[in-house]
Amino acid sequence: MAKKLSVKCENKIYVLDTSVLLHDHNSLMNFQDNCVAIPITVLEELDNFKIGNDTKNYEARECIRTIDRLSNGHTLQDWIPLDNGHEGRLKIVLNNLRTDESANKLFNEYKNDHLILDVALLLQRENPELKVTMVTKDINLRIKAKALDIVAQDYETGKVHQQKMLYTGTSIVEDVNADVIRKIYTDGKSRKISALGDSKSNNHFYILKNHSSSALAFYSEEHGHISRVDKDYYYGIKPKNAEQAFALHAIMNPDIKLVTISGMAGTCLL
Repeated sequence: MAKKLSVKCENKIYVLDTSVLLHDHNSLMNFQDNCVAIPITVLEELDNFKIGNDTKNYEARECIRTIDRLSNGHTLQDWIPLDNGHEGRLKIVLNNLRTDESANKLFNEYKNDHLILDVALLLQRENPELKVTMVTKDINLRIKAKALDIVAQDYETGKVHQQKMLYTGTSIVEDVNADVIRKIYTDGKSRKISALGDSKSNNHFYILKNHSSSALAFYSEEHGHISRVDKDYYYGIKPKNAEQAFALHAIMNPDIKLVTISGMAGTCLL
């Protein structure tokens, strides 16, 4: 028989949108000692996503299994232990707002997103002493939440916040001997790998510079030389900068089995 708990939430309350759980089924475990509220509408949407072979379908199934495991022996209308090592709490929240107070009424349109907003509004009313935050990957839902005076934020766990932590695959080497650069241009390669100094790395791209010239280059330990990288056409595509030239070179290189590329729209960061 399911047990009822009298435990109240004493810390912050985070309301999770479906987009967060489809992004990371473990997300509900990542709010430390705070309380995680899942609107009943989110459970319905997870049920709709559970069938299929896409990543979002897998995340939906795993999230449902996690909630089922946590709810063993408990009713989900109470704050139950999250078992996340930080004494966090979990609750499934019903939408009990009156029709004239609901987001569907305020926005004059019936949507599941508005039912999720109603849960945040309800929790704010029931817990005026606590900070209630809507967490969603949906930027428009965050804007709507803020319009209703609900604190809203993106789910950012797992993001790399500092660019310097990313491996770019490229290095700039200054004061390279002009003869090395000239050799790379005339012969297409140079065996003087000492020119790379401390930045020498296998399957790595370089912008080699001195006061009068520069060259785009690639170093492979297997071949034992520095080779020239040209801004050539590949399948009708011509790179516009060094980073794009490096990306196409890596993609077209049969010796490189895996290439990962990250960047803003219209750019290329290797």
